Amino acid sequence: MPYPVCLSLDDVRCHIDAIDRRLVALIAERGAYVTQAAGFKRSDAEVAAPERVAQVLARVNALAVELGADARVVEATWRSMIGAFIEAERMARASLHPPASQHPD
Repeated sequence: MPYPVCLSLDDVRCHIDAIDRRLVALIAERGAYVTQAAGFKRSDAEVAAPERVAQVLARVNALAVELGADARVVEATWRSMIGAFIEAERMARASLHPPASQHPD
């Protein structure tokens, strides 16, 4: 995929800043779906979903190859992002499904 040729470091940084803005917007969108997913899951084990994590990593690694991205950077980024979203989903699930009260009778 051809990208514009930058004529200065400031130009490079301007492009990177614009990309960062789009990435953060996409992360916010992904997070909204993660929060919705928390409502469908019955346990923390379902939140962790190691089979789903493996599927996502395989898919983004294939996309990295297809799109000419550094597969190591893509995998490391997704592993970190998935880990953070799993923790956010656990917190969302806990607020949606608080544990039963442990008061003695």
